[in-house]
Amino acid sequence: MFDGYDSCSEDTSSSSSSDESEEEVAPLPSSLPIIKNNGQVYTYPDGKSGMATCEMCGMVGVRDAFYSKTKRFCSVSCSRSYSSNSKKASILARLQGKPPTKKAKVLQKQPLVAKLAAYAQYQATLQNQAKTKAAVPVEGFSWGNYINSNSFTAAPVTCFKHAPMGTCWGDISEGVRVEVPNTDCSLPTKVFWIAGIVKLAGYNALLRYEGFENDSSLDFWCNVCGSDIHPVGWCATSGKPLVPPRTIQHKYTNWKAFLVKRLTGAKTLPPDFSQKVSESMQYPFKTSMRVEVVDKTHLCRTRVAVVESVIGGRLRLVYEESEDKTDDFWCHMYSPLIHHIGWSRSIGHRFKRSDITKKQDEHFDAPPHLFMKVKEVDAAGEWFKEGMKLEAIDPLNLSAICVATIRKVLADGYLMIGIDGSEAADGSDWFCYHATSPSIFPVGFCEINMIELTPPRGYAKLPFKWFDYLRETDSIAAPVKLFNKEVPNHGFHVGMKLEAVDLMEPRLVCVATVTRIIHRLLRIHFDGWEDEYDQWVDCESPDLYPVGWCQLTGYQLQPPAPQSSRDSQSSSSKQKKKAKSQQYKGHKKITSLQLKEELLDGEEYSFLQGASDQESNGSASYYIKQEP
Repeated sequence: MFDGYDSCSEDTSSSSSSDESEEEVAPLPSSLPIIKNNGQVYTYPDGKSGMATCEMCGMVGVRDAFYSKTKRFCSVSCSRSYSSNSKKASILARLQGKPPTKKAKVLQKQPLVAKLAAYAQYQATLQNQAKTKAAVPVEGFSWGNYINSNSFTAAPVTCFKHAPMGTCWGDISEGVRVEVPNTDCSLPTKVFWIAGIVKLAGYNALLRYEGFENDSSLDFWCNVCGSDIHPVGWCATSGKPLVPPRTIQHKYTNWKAFLVKRLTGAKTLPPDFSQKVSESMQYPFKTSMRVEVVDKTHLCRTRVAVVESVIGGRLRLVYEESEDKTDDFWCHMYSPLIHHIGWSRSIGHRFKRSDITKKQDEHFDAPPHLFMKVKEVDAAGEWFKEGMKLEAIDPLNLSAICVATIRKVLADGYLMIGIDGSEAADGSDWFCYHATSPSIFPVGFCEINMIELTPPRGYAKLPFKWFDYLRETDSIAAPVKLFNKEVPNHGFHVGMKLEAVDLMEPRLVCVATVTRIIHRLLRIHFDGWEDEYDQWVDCESPDLYPVGWCQLTGYQLQPPAPQSSRDSQSSSSKQKKKAKSQQYKGHKKITSLQLKEELLDGEEYSFLQGASDQESNGSASYYIKQEP
């Protein structure tokens, strides 16, 4: 740590020694390590305690991090170079008949000056090149600029338990101090300085160098889980120099005292933070593993696929019969759409046998324990039956919740469901949901929560009323008590930004916004696209990620559609999106009918009070009371 500091995760006291003129450090969550002063006093720089200047290259840094007993050199190479030059100077002095001295001078100081001048010129050249490049319009996207320019907020990392650090993010918040590279410096080597988190947006943090106070001119965005962010004290233990930014270098004469005052009692990252990040990005699925996955051309069955690549927990699966490896499917390793080999047979699900008689030697079955476990159910008593009606998210049109029917009851709580009015005669568009799935709802769920329900295609008796429809079809509604009523404390709020998979083309991860919240159900809007492409997604879906996830994992992020595209969405963008969606699980269905929301007659239904869009969490008391 910067001379005179120690890291202690047990001491939660704050003993700031700031002057009244200085802004005191606000208290932060106590679970992060606290920076405390060990009583030593240091000053800054050149010949004074605390800092030192390398006599070979001129670099300024922490004295304790310098080499040699006298702390005269920043590195072994500088020490050796100095020693070599000293010997040369001694030999030259002897040749000239001069007596050698104990402290021979370095032959020339000009090389150092020339080196710094050359580096300054090099930096100027880079800046000019950057300006030249900036003048050329380049398509790109920056979360930092996007959030700053629109004052957006982002969903916190803790909302995404499946994402890296989702379960161990801790109390990282505004005010936490870190050590980061100092980009406002003319030295030829990489140096660091301390910065504080001004704003958090997912994994991304807006940082401000210590000493800039309210000056935001050099604020910059950085991924907290990136390799260049370290807890305070890392530089000291790693032998890296701490150098104040050039802009404020002469603002204080005693930087050490300034840091003592600003950092005492503040919070920093845990010392094992980078290790935790690395561990949370280790994924159990490996390439060449075989799995069973939904057939994207026939939802009613599964096929064998092989893991081709793993990026951030997302799997690119290639169907086993694809010789050129172009017939693929993307999903997260915790997706309910993938299963271990033999799953379909065990529950009675339809399965397409592969034409390949013998699997390739390098391929092997993924162990069953790697897959997401579903909640056990008791189907012995009252249970779902074929023909029962319910409401379900249409997997071929995820913006719609539709009138649906249970077509087949499988083992282990799985159900085959069809969308009324648009089913194929052979049942090839039935889809499988588990009884505990958050994508199926009891009859009346949409009405009580003021969501537009999509009636069966061709149904003429509008507005749609469930009582009439049940009588006409001689059907019964699935009992409310059989549905999943759990609502986790997810932490999402309307307006939060995130990165979300376009489930109609699941290889794409896009800039998105939460626009509605119905208990655990989220309405995801893809920025720059029309509302008709919104998707209903569960709050615990593995297809939602914090801001900065793509940057962290190396996945490509799809930016919002540009203004020119927005203006022409009524024509060209619809065609693009339609073509894109057809690549998912078969052909996309016709857009749902636009209906005005009307409440059902109160005499026929008795409702429990529903939740507004602002209620992000709470009990699951949003189902209809069944009439006896």
